[in-house]
Amino acid sequence: MDCLRNTHCISSPFRPPSLSLVHCSGVSLKARRKCRNTCAASNSETILKSSDITSKKGDEFGDLKSWMHRNGLPPCKVVLKDRPSHDSMHAPIHFVAASEDLQEGDVAFSVPNSLVVTLERVLGNETVAELLTTNKLSELACLALYLMYEKKQGKKSFWYPYIRELDRQRGRGQLAVESPLLWSEAELDYLTGSPTKQYPYDIPTEAFTFEIFKQAFVAVQSCVVHLQKVSLARRFALVPLGPPLLSYRSNCKAMLTAVDGAVQLIVDRPYKSGEPIVVWCGPQPNSKLLINYGFVDEDNSCDRMVIEASLNTEDPQYQGKRLAAQRNGKLSVQNFQVSPCMEYAVLDQLAEYFIKRLAGYPTTLDEDETLVTVNEILDYCNFAFTFVLQFTPSSYCSLQLAI
Repeated sequence: MDCLRNTHCISSPFRPPSLSLVHCSGVSLKARRKCRNTCAASNSETILKSSDITSKKGDEFGDLKSWMHRNGLPPCKVVLKDRPSHDSMHAPIHFVAASEDLQEGDVAFSVPNSLVVTLERVLGNETVAELLTTNKLSELACLALYLMYEKKQGKKSFWYPYIRELDRQRGRGQLAVESPLLWSEAELDYLTGSPTKQYPYDIPTEAFTFEIFKQAFVAVQSCVVHLQKVSLARRFALVPLGPPLLSYRSNCKAMLTAVDGAVQLIVDRPYKSGEPIVVWCGPQPNSKLLINYGFVDEDNSCDRMVIEASLNTEDPQYQGKRLAAQRNGKLSVQNFQVSPCMEYAVLDQLAEYFIKRLAGYPTTLDEDETLVTVNEILDYCNFAFTFVLQFTPSSYCSLQLAI
């Protein structure tokens, strides 16, 4: 959300198509005027510079956790720590770490609903609520607008300490890398050929100042939590002490859950005091993790490479093959997801198949080759061994490749 540092405008930014922003033709003139006034107020004279807000550790607000305790956060078992940033111009990354030794099943923290930003709270803002009721604005865009409105209030906003922390993080994940939505054109070129580069991104309309909205949207996208088994107005939540202060891990089972009057985190593994707390990031490929949270997970079992296969329409057997594919739940043009774990599973199946095939021969490959060179055997035996040798080597080589 720090709009002062990043002046590069990405002419072709991208994001997952499901996060639709806004179609201005469906927004009333009254709402446009209100929104324009709201965003116009968020200029260099009114918003908080991250270089200022991160240096005032001794101000009346204190750090994020102290503010939360003063406003209802019960005693918890975590502490905020610093991690250096790759860019010396940026403040260090904050992360949530265990304040004491934890065991699996311990409650690390429980944030009361009064400290959680959801659409329930956003609907109390007339400007954003009117845009939301047009059905042209996504939940994440609404949360971004709400943060922009609150940031305009400066220190008068109840959320000032939380917004200050989001400014400090600058949409960076725990690898201290910003979302590609904030990258320059030259930096985006490094993604050429990757699935990430394929995502379309609709540039916001004239109702928004692009740079301001982009910073706010990235801040929301990097820290939003998808709560389960709650009402629609609460399913997307911004939770202080949640991401991006928490580290995401695709093989982790711990997740932020809604309980009676709060959002809590129960750890799924032991922690030593000072170790960073990790949570599950959901079943997302690395391309989406990079866009949403600014990191990739080398152990991501959900990472897939999509390969498209199609039947040849000029094939005389095309119609028969198409019907056969339909009977097996496939289309004539089908996408297949390929991953290392799937490759290993297929290789294991192939190895088992070829082992069974080779076990069906009474002799080994070496024995067959030896017998073929013996002149004393009968002609039909020589023919049989020669015939078998046409298939055995291919099965043997395939088995070697599979294992």
